[in-house]
Amino acid sequence: MNIVYQSTRGGQSGITASQAILQGLAEDGGLFMPNEIPKLDVEPEKLSSMTYQETAYEVMKLFLTDYTEEELKTCIARAYDSKFDTEEIAPLAKVGDAYYLELFHGSTIAFKDMALSILPHLMTTAAKKNHVDKEIVILTATSGDTGKAAMAGFADVPGTRIIVFYPKDGVSRIQELQMRTQKGDNTCVVAIHGNFDDAQTGVKKLFNDREFKEELAAKGFQFSSANSINIGRLVPQVVYYVYAYAKLLANEEISAGETINVVVPTGNFGNILAAYFAKKMGLPIGKLICASNDNKVLYDFFRTGTYDRNREFMLTSSPSMDILISSNLERLIYLSTGCDAEANKALMAELSRKGSYTVTPKMREAMADFWGNFASQEENAAEIKRVFTDMGYLMDTHTGVASAVYQKYVKETGDKAKTVIASTASPYKFSHSVMEAIAGPQEGKEEFALIDEMSALSRTDIPKAVEEIRTAPIRHSRECEVEGMKAEVMDILKG
Repeated sequence: MNIVYQSTRGGQSGITASQAILQGLAEDGGLFMPNEIPKLDVEPEKLSSMTYQETAYEVMKLFLTDYTEEELKTCIARAYDSKFDTEEIAPLAKVGDAYYLELFHGSTIAFKDMALSILPHLMTTAAKKNHVDKEIVILTATSGDTGKAAMAGFADVPGTRIIVFYPKDGVSRIQELQMRTQKGDNTCVVAIHGNFDDAQTGVKKLFNDREFKEELAAKGFQFSSANSINIGRLVPQVVYYVYAYAKLLANEEISAGETINVVVPTGNFGNILAAYFAKKMGLPIGKLICASNDNKVLYDFFRTGTYDRNREFMLTSSPSMDILISSNLERLIYLSTGCDAEANKALMAELSRKGSYTVTPKMREAMADFWGNFASQEENAAEIKRVFTDMGYLMDTHTGVASAVYQKYVKETGDKAKTVIASTASPYKFSHSVMEAIAGPQEGKEEFALIDEMSALSRTDIPKAVEEIRTAPIRHSRECEVEGMKAEVMDILKG
């Protein structure tokens, strides 16, 4: 079956997977969606004996149908290799009555590695397939993890440059150091005076600035995106949910066909959308539990049917979730309309115009598989401490949100189905917040002193990615106002 892609807003259709990956965002500002979600054609029992790489091929071949078997297997082999500190790539840790899917064993110790390790290979393969003769400029906004993972993936990849924008005071110290010390002559990082939504909106504006794109094209550049809006990010994320189910089966934790639930801490919605795709492919997933922090725009949406970003923006201890514009939610909205691009376009225009929209009862019905809740700062810290004290398992501030929301779900519904919790980052990326949670106030302590303390207390090894930045020189120091993002891109590409 040949899968092609169309914009969620109707402006483009019949686009191949490689073209969609190269383009990133559709010309009309919409997101690319497959014309149908294919069904898994491998029995779960067979999947249970496969490696992560083999599972990746079985999932990705169904979506990326214009890639040859050799092209796709080469991309997978280059992505999921010794960059990961475990052969399993995404191990499952059984903790109490839940299973934590550890997505932080890649080179930048966050779940973004799972997709951003392969995206550069998918993109450079796509460029060859489509005879692209321009230098590809990856333009990306980050709430903390995407930036580093994308730069690590694209560093010194021929024919590419990458420019990352991040909110100056909206990431953890480790996240910031990871970005600012990034090597690679083709990498550039810019701190903006604003929040993540400002950065994301700014990047989208540049993508939609036809005049600017023509100007750059004349100079030999072509934009693409490594953000979660790129379908080349979303498809690899589907893989780890299929792999998690297969692992549960292999470990005899479930029987074939048994339904599991999934909990995902999310801000931009892409990570939980990937689980929804896996469900649509035939994976036995029951509830998709959407965990928010104090920026609980998604929780409110699933409870009321109204998406409203007109609210105070909160800086929290789980910064990758500090988002009020959940860009990937548009894909779910599109699906819930029955793939009616005009209806989706109208809702997105309403969001842009007044900052909110309300879906129909029929659309809400189509999203009945989702259950939303949130965890406050205090609840998050209490959950990190509870799980560490009672079960000896150390988790970061994003996984803490997911774990706390899972407890709320069980209490509210009584549903005791086996549950996979997406563990999205190493606790070492957020040492200050994690140590405060488990050991009390840590005022005035230096970041790496805290990291050493945490390692001693938890008897866990400090990840290589953290040790590397302890003494690494700062290579990036650019800053700009939100209004200055375009000028900044021009200046970078001049050099």
